[in-house]
Amino acid sequence: HKFTNNTGKMAKGKAKKSTVKFVIDCAAPVDDKVLDIASFEKYLNERIKVGDGKTGNLAQCGVVITRDRTKITVASPQDLGFSKRQLKYLSKRYLKKQQLRDYLRVIAKSKNSYELKYYQITAGDDEEAEE
Repeated sequence: HKFTNNTGKMAKGKAKKSTVKFVIDCAAPVDDKVLDIASFEKYLNERIKVGDGKTGNLAQCGVVITRDRTKITVASPQDLGFSKRQLKYLSKRYLKKQQLRDYLRVIAKSKNSYELKYYQITAGDDEEAEE
Protein backbone atom coordinates (compact mmCIF):
# COMPACT_ATOMS: atom_id res chain seq x y z
CA HIS A 1 0.00 0.00 0.00
CA LYS A 2 2.76 2.38 0.98
CA PHE A 3 4.56 1.64 -2.29
CA THR A 4 1.64 2.67 -4.54
CA ASN A 5 1.19 5.88 -2.58
CA ASN A 6 4.81 6.83 -3.11
CA THR A 7 4.87 6.23 -6.87
CA GLY A 8 1.61 8.13 -7.23
CA LYS A 9 3.22 11.19 -5.71
CA MET A 10 6.27 10.90 -7.92
CA ALA A 11 4.21 10.63 -11.06
CA LYS A 12 2.22 13.74 -10.13
CA GLY A 13 5.32 15.82 -9.50
CA LYS A 14 6.82 14.71 -12.79
CA ALA A 15 3.75 15.39 -14.93
CA LYS A 16 3.80 19.11 -14.19
CA LYS A 17 7.15 19.83 -15.78
CA SER A 18 7.88 17.04 -18.22
CA THR A 19 7.48 17.89 -21.85
CA VAL A 20 7.52 15.67 -24.86
CA LYS A 21 9.44 16.89 -27.86
CA PHE A 22 8.69 15.82 -31.39
CA VAL A 23 11.14 16.70 -34.12
CA ILE A 24 10.48 16.90 -37.83
CA ASP A 25 13.79 16.83 -39.65
CA CYS A 26 13.50 18.49 -43.06
CA ALA A 27 17.21 18.64 -43.86
CA ALA A 28 17.11 17.07 -47.33
CA PRO A 29 14.37 19.25 -48.91
CA VAL A 30 15.55 22.43 -47.14
CA ASP A 31 19.11 21.98 -48.41
CA ASP A 32 17.74 21.62 -51.93
CA LYS A 33 15.56 24.72 -51.40
CA VAL A 34 12.49 22.64 -52.20
CA LEU A 35 10.74 23.23 -48.89
CA ASP A 36 10.25 26.57 -47.14
CA ILE A 37 10.57 25.66 -43.47
CA ALA A 38 9.08 28.96 -42.29
CA SER A 39 5.82 28.37 -44.14
CA PHE A 40 5.80 24.74 -42.96
CA GLU A 41 6.07 25.98 -39.37
CA LYS A 42 3.25 28.47 -39.95
CA TYR A 43 1.13 25.69 -41.45
CA LEU A 44 1.65 23.51 -38.38
CA ASN A 45 0.89 26.45 -36.10
CA GLU A 46 -2.44 26.99 -37.80
CA ARG A 47 -3.40 23.35 -38.18
CA ILE A 48 -2.36 21.46 -35.06
CA LYS A 49 -5.32 20.55 -32.89
CA VAL A 50 -4.81 20.17 -29.16
CA GLY A 51 -7.01 20.00 -26.10
CA ASP A 52 -10.61 19.85 -27.23
CA GLY A 53 -9.85 19.13 -30.89
CA LYS A 54 -9.68 22.75 -31.99
CA THR A 55 -6.99 24.59 -33.89
CA GLY A 56 -5.50 27.79 -32.58
CA ASN A 57 -5.17 26.95 -28.91
CA LEU A 58 -1.54 25.83 -28.86
CA ALA A 59 -0.48 28.55 -26.43
CA GLN A 60 -3.23 27.81 -23.89
CA CYS A 61 -2.22 24.15 -23.88
CA GLY A 62 1.47 24.96 -23.58
CA VAL A 63 2.52 23.59 -26.95
CA VAL A 64 5.55 25.37 -28.38
CA ILE A 65 6.71 25.10 -31.98
CA THR A 66 10.27 26.16 -32.70
CA ARG A 67 12.42 25.81 -35.77
CA ASP A 68 16.01 26.14 -36.77
CA ARG A 69 17.42 25.88 -40.27
CA THR A 70 16.35 22.31 -41.00
CA LYS A 71 14.29 21.10 -38.05
CA ILE A 72 10.91 21.87 -36.56
CA THR A 73 10.47 20.96 -32.92
CA VAL A 74 7.09 20.66 -31.27
CA ALA A 75 7.27 20.65 -27.48
CA SER A 76 4.16 19.62 -25.62
CA PRO A 77 3.36 18.95 -21.96
CA GLN A 78 3.40 15.21 -21.35
CA ASP A 79 -0.04 15.13 -19.72
CA LEU A 80 -1.60 16.67 -22.81
CA GLY A 81 -1.02 13.43 -24.68
CA PHE A 82 -0.02 15.13 -27.91
CA SER A 83 -0.33 12.85 -30.89
CA LYS A 84 2.81 12.25 -32.91
CA ARG A 85 0.63 10.71 -35.59
CA GLN A 86 -1.03 14.09 -36.13
CA LEU A 87 2.34 15.59 -37.04
CA LYS A 88 2.84 12.93 -39.67
CA TYR A 89 -0.65 13.55 -41.04
CA LEU A 90 -0.12 17.31 -41.20
CA SER A 91 3.34 16.94 -42.72
CA LYS A 92 1.88 14.80 -45.46
CA ARG A 93 -0.94 17.28 -46.04
CA TYR A 94 1.55 20.12 -46.28
CA LEU A 95 3.64 18.19 -48.79
CA LYS A 96 0.53 17.47 -50.82
CA LYS A 97 -0.40 21.16 -50.80
CA GLN A 98 3.09 22.07 -52.03
CA GLN A 99 2.95 19.27 -54.64
CA LEU A 100 5.94 17.58 -53.03
CA ARG A 101 4.14 14.46 -51.91
CA ASP A 102 5.42 12.48 -54.89
CA TYR A 103 9.05 13.16 -54.01
CA LEU A 104 9.17 13.21 -50.24
CA ARG A 105 8.03 10.77 -47.61
CA VAL A 106 7.60 11.18 -43.87
CA ILE A 107 9.54 8.53 -42.00
CA ALA A 108 9.75 7.89 -38.27
CA LYS A 109 13.42 8.30 -37.44
CA SER A 110 13.02 7.51 -33.75
CA LYS A 111 10.32 7.18 -31.14
CA ASN A 112 9.62 10.91 -31.23
CA SER A 113 10.99 12.24 -34.47
CA TYR A 114 10.09 12.20 -38.12
CA GLU A 115 12.29 12.81 -41.09
CA LEU A 116 11.40 14.00 -44.57
CA LYS A 117 13.25 11.80 -47.02
CA TYR A 118 13.30 11.52 -50.76
CA TYR A 119 11.91 8.38 -52.29
CA GLN A 120 14.72 6.10 -53.37
CA ILE A 121 14.36 5.66 -57.09
CA THR A 122 16.61 2.83 -58.16
CA ALA A 123 17.90 2.42 -61.68
CA GLY A 124 16.36 -1.05 -61.86
CA ASP A 125 12.82 0.31 -61.78
CA ASP A 126 13.48 2.65 -64.71
CA GLU A 127 14.60 -0.19 -66.93
CA GLU A 128 11.46 -2.17 -66.19
CA ALA A 129 9.29 0.84 -66.94
CA GLU A 130 10.85 1.32 -70.36
CA GLU A 131 10.15 -2.25 -71.55
